[in-house]
Amino acid sequence: MTQPSLNFGPVRKIYSVSELSQEIRDLFESRFPNVWVTGEVSNLRAAGSGHLYFTLKDDAAQLRAVCFRNQARYLKFKPQDGLAVIARGRLSIYEARGEYQLYVEFLEPAGLGALQLAFEQLKQKLAAEGLFDPARKKPLPTLPHVIGVVTSPTGAVIQDILRVLHRRFRNVNVLIYPVKVQGEGAAQEIAQGIEHFNHKTPVDVLIVARGGGSMEDLWAFNEEVVARAIATSAIPVISAVGHETDFTIADFVADLRAPTPSAAAELVVHRKQDFVSELDDHRRHVTQMIRLKLSEARQALTELRMNRVFQTLAAHVAERSQRVDDCVAAMERWMRSRLQTARQEWMRASAGVVRYDFMRHLRLKRASLEEREQKFQNDFQRYLMERRNRLTQLEAILKERSPRTILERGYSITRDAEGRIIRDAAQVAVGATVAVHLAKGELAAVVKDRRVE
Repeated sequence: MTQPSLNFGPVRKIYSVSELSQEIRDLFESRFPNVWVTGEVSNLRAAGSGHLYFTLKDDAAQLRAVCFRNQARYLKFKPQDGLAVIARGRLSIYEARGEYQLYVEFLEPAGLGALQLAFEQLKQKLAAEGLFDPARKKPLPTLPHVIGVVTSPTGAVIQDILRVLHRRFRNVNVLIYPVKVQGEGAAQEIAQGIEHFNHKTPVDVLIVARGGGSMEDLWAFNEEVVARAIATSAIPVISAVGHETDFTIADFVADLRAPTPSAAAELVVHRKQDFVSELDDHRRHVTQMIRLKLSEARQALTELRMNRVFQTLAAHVAERSQRVDDCVAAMERWMRSRLQTARQEWMRASAGVVRYDFMRHLRLKRASLEEREQKFQNDFQRYLMERRNRLTQLEAILKERSPRTILERGYSITRDAEGRIIRDAAQVAVGATVAVHLAKGELAAVVKDRRVE
């Protein structure tokens, strides 16, 4: 008897969730290893790890996306919600949620260059913080003794600056901090140069300079680290980057923008002849003031003489003057007699004496007087210069030790509810309200914990 055959149908393939997710991931990655997507950024979240998580959407659909820290650190702009972008990356599955998402490797704004967008974003950020406020601009010194220059040590820029400074005032001292002015690490070197002159080698004024170029070439001067270094500099900073039509973030933060490096050298120091002319003007002004005061004093004396009291006194003086005249007349008669006798004796004694050369003696005295006058003028000019330099040094020390300068370095002053300054944690109790005074503004805080040393 024939046994019936058993047919159970095709063998079933049963996947685990992980296996199925793996299969789908391999399918996505092999099908979409490098894809370009355009859309609008929404639900942007920057994690503490440095990764960026967001959604790309259009009118009909949305796509989750992630940009890991290693790629995000090279973005020239800051993504934000509502910004239209073009993204490139690979499509894959995030197995933990079973969702497909785009792993972004490149991101740029749609319709606007990344550098231009980064420039506008940083400009808006720093403007909101008040770094462009004209009130915080520091004035340039009238006659800087030492000028610091942060630029490339090679090329035409530094030569142009030195040539102009030598032509205008060859006595000025120039210190150069050599840096890269473009490429990777250039912004950090420029910031270090500014900090070097502020903390290690003080100068009277700083010039941050570079020749012209494209936006990419000038980008180091659009970096936030350079802007912060200029903003915190206690030394006045002149930004001289590119040509007259080029603008950088450094131009907005600096105390003065020069259209070209050569123009910066023109602005930082006046011509020596201008100082000499100014001193001559001051001398003439002082002379006129002295003459005016003397004229006023003479006028006041004349008015006093016309007063009755002085008229009475003048009568007594006139009477006494007549008696003096009588005495003088008698004395003159006696003196003439004595003089006649002395002359005769002198004529006898000086018969063999060579006549004294009074004109030669007068010329020697006049030359000595002129020499003393010249020495006095030189000593006065030197004394005046020393006083001005000392005044400039004292002003710099005063600015450096100002409480506001200390606050701008990151320190703060904490007061209790009565307004007393708190110097010891034991002065306040947990739960107390304190006020923290910063360089800009105040914070109201509640003490949650304290550590008493």
